[in-house]
This record gives sequence, structure tokens and C-alpha cells, in this order.
Amino acid sequence: MNKKTVKDVDLNDKRVLMRVDFNVPMDNGEVQDDTRIQAALPTIHYVLDHGAKTLVLMSHLGDPSKDTKKAREKAEKSGQPFDEAKYIESKHKMAPVADHLEKMLNRPVKLAPDCISQETQDMVASLQDGDILMLENTRFHKEEKSKDEAERESMARILATYGDIYINDAFGTAHRPHTSTETVARFLPAVAGLLMEKELEFLEDKVVKNPEKPFAAIIGGAKVSSKIAVLESLLSRVDYIIIGGGMAYTFLKARGISVGNSLVEEDMIDTARVILNKAFNSHVHLYLPIDHIVTQEFSPDAEGKHVPRNVIDEGWMGMDIGPMTIEKFKVVLKKAKTIFWNGPMGVFEFDAFAKGTNAIAATLAELDDAIKVIGGGDSVSAVKKAGVADKMSHISTGGGASLELVEGKTLPGIAALNDI
Repeated sequence: MNKKTVKDVDLNDKRVLMRVDFNVPMDNGEVQDDTRIQAALPTIHYVLDHGAKTLVLMSHLGDPSKDTKKAREKAEKSGQPFDEAKYIESKHKMAPVADHLEKMLNRPVKLAPDCISQETQDMVASLQDGDILMLENTRFHKEEKSKDEAERESMARILATYGDIYINDAFGTAHRPHTSTETVARFLPAVAGLLMEKELEFLEDKVVKNPEKPFAAIIGGAKVSSKIAVLESLLSRVDYIIIGGGMAYTFLKARGISVGNSLVEEDMIDTARVILNKAFNSHVHLYLPIDHIVTQEFSPDAEGKHVPRNVIDEGWMGMDIGPMTIEKFKVVLKKAKTIFWNGPMGVFEFDAFAKGTNAIAATLAELDDAIKVIGGGDSVSAVKKAGVADKMSHISTGGGASLELVEGKTLPGIAALNDI
């Protein structure tokens, strides 16, 4: 890693402005999963323990304008009244997050009314030694995501007055060129937090640049289109690729295998053939399901049956990998020294069709000698649901960011940090 971290700067008596990723699931104004808050605690403690004068935290929480529009349209379609203020209060306000953090730290966390108003600026100026202040949702300001650089800079210049040092510990948003993740870094000494450092250590070093061989990648999820870039990138690095989930049916159809009514991206079949050919020519072993659990309807209560051959009849759709496939994938994974996993093996949100995903999670948990990196998104939910999260080497806090990093892209929030 060629970027400075919080360990490379003197924090004593310094005002710290820190971008965190507290974009956590909310329900009725309560935090439902505090994993991302917990992930930021080591850096917060480090800053406070190393003599920082004040700490100002900033994060987004959902996307207020986009989410509100969708919620309003849904309410209108169902004929239900929509209270926009109540919706925003329950889903996008930082107060519950600040309260949650306060309990975790066992010390006060103040809350600003917004990010850049004069009232907030005065509040920052009045902070006393040791105070922690959380800004309101950064995405309440149009400048945060603006494509106009001048607008972003106008917000960034104000944010920069809140600290002497900027720390970015929000890996989950590092792929976004937003004001609080990238632009503000132009106006202050900018370094990575401990979480950001750990994410780069595992994803950039142990997965992208220096994976211990043999290297296996497990790629699942619904659509090939969302994973093309990562698949193509991995082909030059891995020894084995395991493909599961809905996207597997596009690959199976590309091989001329009947998949019935399973999810298939017809416009991606040729792309799937190209990837299959590249894998063959690169001497990469690419594994697809050989048996399936199928149903006649997409429902959590649908009655499933096992198809012991790699052909699915019309009227039936694949919902999970079958027991033969599980055993086949296990054999492959037990050979690996490095494993990267992104995407479930089936419709794991339905308990009846989570067996394949759970089996992969359990297999990884048993591999004590392998580096196991979970690349964010649904795979994180899967290892937690299976109760084996503590058996993984690293669980990324950023689905989109982790994929883009593995694809070889430059992440704006990381590029903006000071070089060593």
C-alpha cells in the first residue's frame, strides 16, 4: 500500500475530520445492523487515544432523494398515504446512528443539524477538547454528489475548515467521487483509516497483486452483466473459478444445456461463451453447477425438487445448487490457499434454497490454512447468517468498492489520499 495511514501522522492536539461509512440498515428509526459502525471503531479509538483535539465524523445514510422518490411511488401505487418527513426521519437522519455510536463508545456524540450551514460551522468552532461531533447525512446536500466540480469544491472548502487532518475510513464509498470521499482530500492532509488500510491489505495485496496460490474465486449472484468485469479481471489471476447463483444459468445455456425457466440474460449468452473460452485458453478451471434444486414458481414456500442431472425441464427454474455440486465445489475449495467470494449460490434469502450458500460458507470456515476474503454484498449476509463470520480472514464492508478494486479500477477515494 503506497498511501499514508493514520499511523503516519501526528494527531496530538489536531482537529480530525473523518469520513466513515455508517450507511447502515434502518427500520423505524433504529439501527438494524451495526457492522459498519463496529468496523470504524478501531480508527475512532486510535484517533481519540492519540491525543486528537476534536473529532468530526461524516457519513451518508441511504440516498434521501432517490429513496424518497421510490417510496412515494410505491405508496401511490398501493393507494397508501405517504408522509415524506416521517419517512426521511426514520430512514435517513443520523440521530439514531449518533445515539448508537454514543452507547458503543460510552461517551457523548454531538449531532449537527446539517453539514455546511453557519449553525454547523459555529457548532464545530465551539467544540471542546475531546468532543465528538457527527454531521447530518452528507447526501442531504446536492453538492455531495454533484457532477459540477465547483459545487463539490464549495462544500469541500467548508468541510475542510473542520479539521487539520482528513481521514478516510469509508471503504464502502471509496469508489464514489463525492465531496466527502474525494474532493475534501484536496484541501487537507489526507490519510487512510485503519479499516481502509485493512481493506487494501486484503483486497489489493492478498487478492489482486500477491495472492497465495492456488487461488480460487467464487462468483455468484443473479446477473452476469454485473460481474463481467470482475470475471474478466480474475481470469488472469486465479487457478479456479466457481460460478453459482442465477448467473450460472446463462453460462449453462451458453454451453447448450437446457435450463428450463431459470433466470437467463439472453443478451449475455455470447459474453458468457467468450468468458468460457478465455478460461479454457488461460488454463483456468471454471466450474458450473452439475445438479440443481428447482421449483415451478419463485416463492419462499415453493416446493423444491432435486434435479440430479444438468438439465432442467421447461416449467421449472433453478433456485439453488444441488448436493452433487456442493461436493464438487468443496473439493475445489479445499485445494486453494486464497479464496475470494462474492455472491450467493442460490436464492439464499429463502431459507429453503439457502443450503448451497450455507454449505460454501461452512466449507470456507473449515479451511484454516487458506486466506478467505468475502467481497461485500450478499456474501457478507451469507456468512453471518451461517454463523461463520468470525472464521473468515476478512469481510469487506464495501460490495461495489471491493468489486471495482478487484476489477483493477482506481478508486477515487483512495487515489485522493496522500502518497507515502
